[in-house]
Amino acid sequence: MAKLSQEDLLAQFEEMTLIELSEFVKAFEEKFDVTAAAPAAVAVAGAPGAPAAAAEEEQDEFDVILTGAGDKKIQVIKVVRELTSLGLKEAKDLVDGTPKPVLEKVAKEAAEKAAESLKAAGASVEVK
Repeated sequence: MAKLSQEDLLAQFEEMTLIELSEFVKAFEEKFDVTAAAPAAVAVAGAPGAPAAAAEEEQDEFDVILTGAGDKKIQVIKVVRELTSLGLKEAKDLVDGTPKPVLEKVAKEAAEKAAESLKAAGASVEVK
């Protein structure tokens, strides 16, 4: 097997959706028994005397997690496809495999808008 250069790997990652990239990171962590935690998050968590409430107030990235498809599964799949760059099969698999993240690390406004769209389609949604 030919060894891939760093540029080749980055080009492959650029073509992946956020969900595919998230699944890859999880598989990588399991295979090599490592974690891909952000160093800044570790520094904040490890700072002595840092109040937990301050960390919650400063949160500017949110995850939109689909917890249930409801009765209108087809409508939910359509909304998932609109919100992501997933194809029909991938969107259906995501909806079938709930709870799953639809969007990760998005701004608060985008997370709220996505949650409203999914709820309007009949889905159960959680924003973290």
